[in-house]
Amino acid sequence: MSSTSTTGIRLHTRRPLLNEAFELLSSMRFAIALLMMIAIAAIIGTIMQQNQPMPNYINQFGPFWFEVFGKLGLYAVYSAWWFLLMMAFLVTSTTLCIIRNTPKMMKDMRSWRENVREQSLRNFHHKVEWQAPLARAALAQQTAARLSHAGYQTRIVDKDGGTLVAAKRGAANKFGYIFAHSAIVVICVGGLLDSDVPIRVQEWVLGKEPFKGSGVIAEIPAKHRLGLGNPTFRGNAMVPEGQASDTAVIPRADGVLIQQLPFTLELKKFNIDFYSTGMPKLFASEVVVRDHETGKTFPATIEVNKPLVYKGLAVYQSSFEDGGSKLKLTGFPMTGAQAGQFAMAGEVGASTKLDDAYTVEWTDFRPFNVENMASRDARDVKKGESLDSAFARQLGSAAKNANNKDLKNVGPSVQYKLRDKTGQAREFQNYMQPVTVDGATVFLAGVRSSPADPFSYLRIPADDEHSVRDWMRLRAALHDPALRSQAAQAYARRAMPQSSRAEAMESQLALSATKSLEIFAGNAQAAGFVAVSRFLEKVPAAEQEKAADIFMKILNGTLWELWQVARAKDGLAPAKADEQHARFLQLATNALSDSFFYGAPVYLQLDEFTQVKASVFQVTRSPGKAVVYTGCALLVLGVFAMFYIRERRLWVWIRDDDQGAHALMAMSTQRRTLDFDREFDTLKRQLPQSA
Repeated sequence: MSSTSTTGIRLHTRRPLLNEAFELLSSMRFAIALLMMIAIAAIIGTIMQQNQPMPNYINQFGPFWFEVFGKLGLYAVYSAWWFLLMMAFLVTSTTLCIIRNTPKMMKDMRSWRENVREQSLRNFHHKVEWQAPLARAALAQQTAARLSHAGYQTRIVDKDGGTLVAAKRGAANKFGYIFAHSAIVVICVGGLLDSDVPIRVQEWVLGKEPFKGSGVIAEIPAKHRLGLGNPTFRGNAMVPEGQASDTAVIPRADGVLIQQLPFTLELKKFNIDFYSTGMPKLFASEVVVRDHETGKTFPATIEVNKPLVYKGLAVYQSSFEDGGSKLKLTGFPMTGAQAGQFAMAGEVGASTKLDDAYTVEWTDFRPFNVENMASRDARDVKKGESLDSAFARQLGSAAKNANNKDLKNVGPSVQYKLRDKTGQAREFQNYMQPVTVDGATVFLAGVRSSPADPFSYLRIPADDEHSVRDWMRLRAALHDPALRSQAAQAYARRAMPQSSRAEAMESQLALSATKSLEIFAGNAQAAGFVAVSRFLEKVPAAEQEKAADIFMKILNGTLWELWQVARAKDGLAPAKADEQHARFLQLATNALSDSFFYGAPVYLQLDEFTQVKASVFQVTRSPGKAVVYTGCALLVLGVFAMFYIRERRLWVWIRDDDQGAHALMAMSTQRRTLDFDREFDTLKRQLPQSA
């Protein structure tokens, strides 16, 4: 601000701080800067999965960045204090902008701008003059009538020395700016109404705390529960078939809150349809709803995109899970020389004690697994990627293309964790049926150390009975010194020609064969081909290739004999020496080498199951939904008004002339377009025409 003193010197005074703050908050540049920051935050919230369990973030980012991102609130961006603060400032800024500019816009919309002068009209780019034989008043009436016919609002104003016809069209363009800015405020308010601010207030004021443990929901204390008066929430409820639930689970950063519902949902039946490939096509839940207040019950069907809406709550069909399927399995030892098997039972969601050292936690069961089982070769492997990694990447890719002709249902699978006494666990995924991979029929046994990692698969070849028993016999025999010695002797006898057999040479070959099996069987540090590679590293470099050929020839021949010895021990006939069984031995050898990395004392093979399905519902109370829809409608109207309604102003100055009257027409618009030029040309032709 400035003022002038009595001496004529201009004095500069500082505007009040409140006025400067108002100018900043109500400025368009401030609102645009906030919108950009909110957009960046929304991108982060889209890229980074929100409200996941904290261990998932630790595994993904590591301890250091986990702490950094946690301090920044990136795991729950849309409820972070800084995001809510930006939203509040955006609402305030846009509201002040509306309050500041709307009166001016409304006044301009009503204004005819009739104070314009003839000389100023001559400075317009779009102008035209003509003579008319009519009187000034008659020409004004004729011009106003023609402009009204063209869609303009008109007003005739008598001036000193002339008459002004003022016309306007498209003044509603200003509503576009008002509606668009109002839509931002309305949508932000609706978003805040549906945010977790009310839940945070209950945590701060009422002492509500997330529940961090596990157990029966009915036994969770009241401080972890939210009442029926909670104004807004979004939670999940998993209901197995034949069971009911009257609560929803709201995930928080460090646990969960239990939301009470005014009704009980009982799942009578879960229906699911599949495509011919086995991909899910449609799933729906048949439920019975019981109102706690009235005791009223009624049936309902909840489908995807067809929610149940009752008492201000919407229940959506979110997904489906296992509800506690009953499993029967056969266990095979994966360590030592034991070749026996044992029966085992489990229930998804529960745990079973394996022995004094391990407990099995049954996490999931899938009756269908649709996979892309197209043949893979080196062309399918990315640079720097192993064949096993490419195979693991291929599994689970079926969901990307339900019409792929290579999709096949490979049958049921069971997923479980094997936890030791120290609390450490590895996760396993075993398929019930053998699958054909690259022309070989194998059983897939997946393993991973962290939920963030993909499964690595051990491929156990199927025997003549389509089982894993032959491979298990061979694995146990490999760790039995007596059977290894017996197989080595058999190999030596078979390898030495009858005519030139010498006892010393046969004994030496038997020792070499025994040593090869012993190296391949390995120890705590290495086994399989890794142990073989370390052994060959001790050989001079010039002789390594030759030594490797001899070693592998002895190993393959001795493993064949070991397989026959193992079968004979169980009273089975020797395997035929044909191409099929040679292929089996090759795959079995690879699987024996990889089994060192399996890291489990047992392999659990699924035999039978009784499936129990469960529906996962999303239960929401969204008071801001109608507000957001209103804001969206305003935004559509605003954008339409701004882009498709063009404001045009037109003035015709008429004064008396010797031959009748002289007219000067000028036209203006905020955005000059080709349509505006064409409209001006049309009016330039029509207005001067004689009646």
